Amino acid sequence: MRLTSLSAAGYRSLMSIRLDVGQVGLFVGENGVGKSNLYRALQLIKASAEGTLATEIAREGGMQSALWSGRRRAGQPVRVILRADFEDDDTAVKSSYQVEIGLPPPASAGFGFEPHIKEETLSVEPGRRPVEMMTRKGPAVFARDGDGRRLEHPVKMLNSETALSSLGNSGRYPEIGDLRAAVLGWRFYHGFRTDRDSPVRKPALAVTSPLLDEDGANLAAVFATLKHIRQDTVDLDRCIAEALGGAELDIPVPKETASFGLVTPEFPKRVFRPEELSDGQLRFVALAGALLSYRLPRLIALNEPETSLHPQMLPALADMIARAAERTQVWVVTHSRALAEMIGERTGARALTVVRLNGATMIEGMRPTGLMPAGDFD
Repeated sequence: MRLTSLSAAGYRSLMSIRLDVGQVGLFVGENGVGKSNLYRALQLIKASAEGTLATEIAREGGMQSALWSGRRRAGQPVRVILRADFEDDDTAVKSSYQVEIGLPPPASAGFGFEPHIKEETLSVEPGRRPVEMMTRKGPAVFARDGDGRRLEHPVKMLNSETALSSLGNSGRYPEIGDLRAAVLGWRFYHGFRTDRDSPVRKPALAVTSPLLDEDGANLAAVFATLKHIRQDTVDLDRCIAEALGGAELDIPVPKETASFGLVTPEFPKRVFRPEELSDGQLRFVALAGALLSYRLPRLIALNEPETSLHPQMLPALADMIARAAERTQVWVVTHSRALAEMIGERTGARALTVVRLNGATMIEGMRPTGLMPAGDFD
């Protein structure tokens, strides 16, 4: 189930924006234009599937921080509205999910700036007309079961709960469960910690790991899986060597834990452990684990992957992103026009320039309605 478009309204600097999404979504712009808000809006769709949407918004300062602070039309509800559209590559069936988050009413027992899930809808379009599979207003949810019957879900939703998570996890509503499972398969990599206690610097449990955790904690196990289970590290070896001056990964057979190190041409008999690597070296190695793992998630989102990397590492990073895009969807937000150009050359994707206009995050060339002109995402 492939993501085809993302819409966001009323969220931070995203007054109203809709983006069609191809195999590679590539966004470039200066500091402060709101690139990360695009990335974050996509991440909040996954949080809705996880059931952590209200918590995630609370962590970023609550609704007073999440809401668009510019001018609104008179009578317009004060809400954050997020929508994602999908298409099944096997059946061509289209699906749409939308969630609206607002403030608690004045007489509510909730906290003043606590995010309240107000409405949710999920529709499926198997033919000419969409079929509503789930509708939620306040605590009440109606959904279609496996036989197509529209039923009221017996459990009322709390204000902080999403119906996508609760119903999708119940086993009673197949279409909701399928979409939830698809979104839970996304991975967001927005900077790996490089401090002394970083999970990336630690050994990992010796468990076969087909893809990288979002915090990179199983990186050593991902490398061991490639080396000793798949027995194919050709792409990994090439990218590491190109980016790190001919260096090689040392990946011993795991015992209780998996580990890795780096061997450089200057010191061919010395294995540098992860705790000895520079921030740039470690970040690149972690990105290699994310982009070249045995399996890839349904969607990989990267936020400023060039951070701490030497410019000489960027061609190898672009190569890894292009290789990943052959197997899955990739979403990249970057400051670096050089990196964006390299990715574009390798994938054919056109970089969209993110700008700020009258306080709102827009895409260069976007219409005032928040839509891109037809043909701009070919």
